[in-house]
Amino acid sequence: MSGHSKWSTIKRKKGANDAQRAKIFTKISREILVAVKAGGPDPDNNSSLKDAIAKGRAANMPNDNIARTIKKAAGSTDGDNYETVVYEGYGPSGVAVIVNTLTDNRNRTAANVRHYFDKFGGNLGTNGCVSFMFDQKGVIIIENDGIDEDEITMDALEAGAEDLTVEEDCIEITTDPSSFHIVRDALEAKYTLSSAEVSMVPQTMTQLTDESQIVLMQRLLDNLDDDDDVQDVYHNWDMPEDAE
Repeated sequence: MSGHSKWSTIKRKKGANDAQRAKIFTKISREILVAVKAGGPDPDNNSSLKDAIAKGRAANMPNDNIARTIKKAAGSTDGDNYETVVYEGYGPSGVAVIVNTLTDNRNRTAANVRHYFDKFGGNLGTNGCVSFMFDQKGVIIIENDGIDEDEITMDALEAGAEDLTVEEDCIEITTDPSSFHIVRDALEAKYTLSSAEVSMVPQTMTQLTDESQIVLMQRLLDNLDDDDDVQDVYHNWDMPEDAE
């Protein structure tokens, strides 16, 4: 659930095996749980829950699973101890990495994240060491299945989007975080969204040319993604297509 190429990430998640899907669903369920605890079970009155539900649908999480998770969260005390902790650091060759976690044990999570950075050629830094290299943006992805480019451009800009990029297989729309929900809701009424979330978008990309560094960077991202406490990973590595 990471990186600058959102569509490649979505494709990877859609093709995930059963074990990977189960892990993704568990993370999204935790996010739904915390959102319900903080703002109630009605997504129309809880933007965080609405965001988590959208993330679940983008990952092909069954609606029944989402509904059960919301119902369970509304009637339990689970999730009261979870907190969001953000880590920043550098991967191989100085690739900037931001790790968003949702944890009930700071010590465990910090130790695991530090271990991944140390093991795979990077180092964990202090808060703020790389976040200035990213802009917080709403990112909306729509699968390009013959959509009229002029029409969707007009629809997106009229809704308040900042920019739109049309690629062969997808259309990527960016918004200011403050207008993200308005733009998403407007487009969702007319188009099928593949993904919609507030993300950290890198200002510049870093290329890796050394094969050993590429392998280490991929392993760092894989291990972070596999950690139960890690919700999102953002980086500025210009990933080669065969690493996505």
